[in-house]
Amino acid sequence: MGLLYTGSISNPSTRLPELEGLRAVAALGIVVTHVSFQTALGSAFLERFDYFVAVFFALSAFLLARGTQRPGYYARRVARIAPGYLVCVSVVMVALPALSGISLRQILANLFLVQVYVPDGLVAGLTHMWSLCIEVAFYLILPAYLALRTRGRIVALIVAVVCSLVWPWLIDAPVSLNLQTTPPSYVPWFAVGLVCAEVERYRFVRQGRNLRWIGPLLGLAVAWLASREWVGPRGLVHPSPAEFNVRILLGAVFAACFLVPFALWPAKTGVLSSSGMTALGKWSYGIFLWHVAVLDIAFPVLGVRVFSGRPVDFLLVLAFTVAVSVAVAYVSYELVEKPASRWIRRGWPTPRTRPAQSRENHPHNSLPATVPGPATAP
Repeated sequence: MGLLYTGSISNPSTRLPELEGLRAVAALGIVVTHVSFQTALGSAFLERFDYFVAVFFALSAFLLARGTQRPGYYARRVARIAPGYLVCVSVVMVALPALSGISLRQILANLFLVQVYVPDGLVAGLTHMWSLCIEVAFYLILPAYLALRTRGRIVALIVAVVCSLVWPWLIDAPVSLNLQTTPPSYVPWFAVGLVCAEVERYRFVRQGRNLRWIGPLLGLAVAWLASREWVGPRGLVHPSPAEFNVRILLGAVFAACFLVPFALWPAKTGVLSSSGMTALGKWSYGIFLWHVAVLDIAFPVLGVRVFSGRPVDFLLVLAFTVAVSVAVAYVSYELVEKPASRWIRRGWPTPRTRPAQSRENHPHNSLPATVPGPATAP
């Protein structure tokens, strides 16, 4: 989930430091839902914290779509995603006892980030990487979307969302793959960020609002609603097409509740832009990458039984997983992600930067989107 971070979150006119902290919130929310599941806490509400993946997707879409005109888009994506990911996957596959019998097909699928397209491609310690597969698919097609004029982007977005909602009905048949965890299913979550970018492009943004925290509170209410069994099944039970559509749409609302207040009504200071939260946001990709493997070793290290169902075990395992994941993420960022990213960028040929065209030279209803700049992933 999310989502892979280079540089500051900015465009030529507006920095949004709070979104760095929002990355941290999303990463920690994903940790909470996985710990809740593995300890069998029994909280349907915390199970729906998997909606923080939707926040990561929406963040990625917003930040990439608002970027300035810069060459080397794909080089930046590779430089930011690949080093940390490959180190994490390699270490987990070698060191995790549960993967002692991993097949060559599974190894290659995980190394090349295509595990959601390969039967039994998701393996212990790396199951959460399905969301990164979805993120990469979005990266691949985003430049084509941004090359369209405003009306073309709006039409493309509407068509894509409609097709995404039709998708679960087209794949509702027994197959060896779970096709609900493939890119078409999650278009509405990315659409939240793309719509926010369109709104910001027309400068409808206003500076900080006192009531912005109502958004996240509403998001938590949406998560509670989505956790009700009359909305859809809990746990790993496969939802029907209708239930899956509802789950995805509620996830889009959840993402909007967290993203919109801080993207479109930004403030320069606050909890999310504090030094601690921005540091966690900087390391959040590493937290996402490593936390499931850390969670796997937490039980034997702490002497806690998996699926114990005890609240005290949940708290103990959560504290361990967060602390160790943050520490490993810091090391990963400083020793792997940052230096490798710089090395890849220096060695990747990029075309010359073209002078940016003035907005005033375009009709207001036909502005081309900018070439995507720095952004995120789960």
